[in-house]
Amino acid sequence: MKTLKDLLKDTPVTALHGDGSTTVAALAYDSRAVTRSDCFFATRGTQSDGHDFIPDAVAKGASAVVCEQLPAETAHGVAYVVVPDAAGALADMAAAFYGHPSRELKLVGITGTNGKTTTATLLYDLVRALGYKAGLVSTVVYKVGERIVEATHTTPDPVRLNAMMREMADEGCEYCFMECSSHAIVQQRTRGLHFAGGIFSNITHLDYHKTFAEYIRAKKLFFDSLAKDAFALTNADDKNGRVMVQNTAAGVHTYSLRTMADFRCKIVEMHVDGMLLRIDGQEVWVGLVGRFNAYNLLAVYGAAVLLGLDRAEVLRAMSMLHAVSGRFEFVRAENGTTAIVDYAHTPDALENVIQTIQEIRTPAQQLIVVCGCGGDRDRTKRPEMAQIAVKYADTAIFTSDNPRHESPGAILDEMAAGLDPGARFLRIVDRAEAIRTAAMLSRPGDILLIAGKGHETYQIIGDVKHHFDDKEEVGKAFGTLRN
Repeated sequence: MKTLKDLLKDTPVTALHGDGSTTVAALAYDSRAVTRSDCFFATRGTQSDGHDFIPDAVAKGASAVVCEQLPAETAHGVAYVVVPDAAGALADMAAAFYGHPSRELKLVGITGTNGKTTTATLLYDLVRALGYKAGLVSTVVYKVGERIVEATHTTPDPVRLNAMMREMADEGCEYCFMECSSHAIVQQRTRGLHFAGGIFSNITHLDYHKTFAEYIRAKKLFFDSLAKDAFALTNADDKNGRVMVQNTAAGVHTYSLRTMADFRCKIVEMHVDGMLLRIDGQEVWVGLVGRFNAYNLLAVYGAAVLLGLDRAEVLRAMSMLHAVSGRFEFVRAENGTTAIVDYAHTPDALENVIQTIQEIRTPAQQLIVVCGCGGDRDRTKRPEMAQIAVKYADTAIFTSDNPRHESPGAILDEMAAGLDPGARFLRIVDRAEAIRTAAMLSRPGDILLIAGKGHETYQIIGDVKHHFDDKEEVGKAFGTLRN
């Protein structure tokens, strides 16, 4: 247990009502999870206001309450801390509660629209290949050393995040690589953490944010918060790359495939099973494909060098890296047909993946693209996704992709609305049927792109997650996996 006073050392406080020496057993922002001697945080969300649940938390035995507005009635023996921002206080106090574990790790955050998961995972795999212990916080999985922890969000809440980092530090991890979504940055889940460095990949679409300016500002907040002893590694080929690091105190470094930069890369050769890259004048064969992966690998190389790792050793380890689950992942049929399962769910990501396939396929190979758009997400990308699929594919099939609370048919209507009259495509709402149809339409040796869900093993309909795995469905369609 820690005292409330100890936890408040780095937290802006407006007023303290009660005893600062009150002991705190755990931190909670959900009143349903409160137990005796916990500190409850009354955070304001989009659906509810934690202040409404203060009486419930106190009734369950909370010893302290952190709030932005003191309740009209206070309970005897409970300490009330009034703060300007309860969400920010939660992050600050979570770091203090777990003894600031990020200060014991070389923590690197990766932000941007595309490439976060791949870059974070490849960095984790690379340092492990070099003999170091590390942690990983990604969309796909959380890892403490080699131990897998179920991932619930791209960036978890500050309590879980600091608890995991405490486990990492206690188990001897030297590094931690973490995706930092704009959603998490705005909600201050990364506040209170000490980053050794930050990486910017790119910006392509809005999703959670209402305007592009708001989205850029959210990403930029991450770099604005970096300390002067950290590095900020930014993509010089993205028009927003320089904007991200304008006001950062960190040391700024750049990477590029097209222009002068601190870290440069050229694709020498590209084949179906990998690429030959020239990085900083040295050639290295990597088992990943695509220009987008060349950017990811260059960011990995740059970050590793900035972390103080030996350049030659880094390049050697890079040659042993493999594709991340659900990112340009191959499933092959016995007749030579290849399905590529990829997480591409934005126009830019879809076009990048298809252009990569265009570079490695032969004129005789058909390309069949299966894609959709998620419900309750950025609707402006729907017609763009459809246009890209129809532009490049021999056959485009539009289908469901986590419809959530929207009608799957209505989502497909919005995709089709962006197409010219007479555009040819198939519309199959049931995703499993769409994948089966793609397999039936294919000839031996053709390429199927199953885009949008990648590593996900579920389909969200309403508020319910139903088991659904694109790789499993492809296996069934190819006859390599039985029902």
